[in-house]
Amino acid sequence: MPVVRADTDARYEDALDVRYAVFVDEQGVPEDLEVDDHEDEATHFVAYDGDEPVGAARLREYDDGVGKVERVAVLDARRGEGWGAALMDELEAVASERYDELYLHAQLPAAGFYDDRGYVREGEEFEEAGIPHVAMRKRL
Repeated sequence: MPVVRADTDARYEDALDVRYAVFVDEQGVPEDLEVDDHEDEATHFVAYDGDEPVGAARLREYDDGVGKVERVAVLDARRGEGWGAALMDELEAVASERYDELYLHAQLPAAGFYDDRGYVREGEEFEEAGIPHVAMRKRL
């Protein structure tokens, strides 16, 4: 399950295509919230099945020694095949070179996925882009 850094314009566009399909088309997140001011500072990842982009994620600095995991998305038809785990494996490997800890806002239906990866929930549930979330952290 190849996951690569979106280090070319074409790969970045592939990542955006996946994110748009999941967050904007499927979940109704407003487009102006999906693509934000942090795009240029983030490291983007894209998962490919052959030439087809099927998943995406991004990582950016959140605080000293803390990276923030954002925009983790797998196309609806490809969920349950291990793409999310492959994305997180690569993202966490890259993050471990720079950060001591990762932080994220998990959509409630996905929180169990992050629980299984060793992330710990903190605080109360909150709404982001009209979707219930919970903050989570993991020491690397």
